[in-house]
Amino acid sequence: MHTHIYTVSTNWTGNKREGTTTYKSYERNHTISIKGKPDIEGSSDPAFRGDPAKYNPEEFLVAALSTCHMLSYLHVCTMAGVIVTAYEDVAEGKMEETPNGGGHFTEVLLRPIVTVKDASMVDNAMKAHHRASELCFIANSVNFPVHHKPECQVDEPRK
Repeated sequence: MHTHIYTVSTNWTGNKREGTTTYKSYERNHTISIKGKPDIEGSSDPAFRGDPAKYNPEEFLVAALSTCHMLSYLHVCTMAGVIVTAYEDVAEGKMEETPNGGGHFTEVLLRPIVTVKDASMVDNAMKAHHRASELCFIANSVNFPVHHKPECQVDEPRK
């Protein structure tokens, strides 16, 4: 077994000279830094006084699930001889607020649309989603269901 460590630096940039004096006295803006990579400007969801032009943690969680599934899926397809020529996903996460002021995700739905090279690969391409779900590091780390509603299409021959 191998252990991997991921280091991320977060720096709050939303102090408007008053700090957290009141709920409305500060911005939720922050910068996420990872050594050797461009910074990411983040905030909270606009529903929680965040900047709508910046990414929020809830979006990052849904994106992590979507991309992890994609990467696991591409690996499974490679091993199964399924040639994927395109992959896209419009993922959606559902989060519910709780009476104590917190909240939690209740589910995420992935809607991958996969294009394969040949019609003979469609069945195996559809089956590969199940194995990809078993392998996805992020999906294996959350305490809510991650559902899949995949579609598969065949690459149009070039004329």
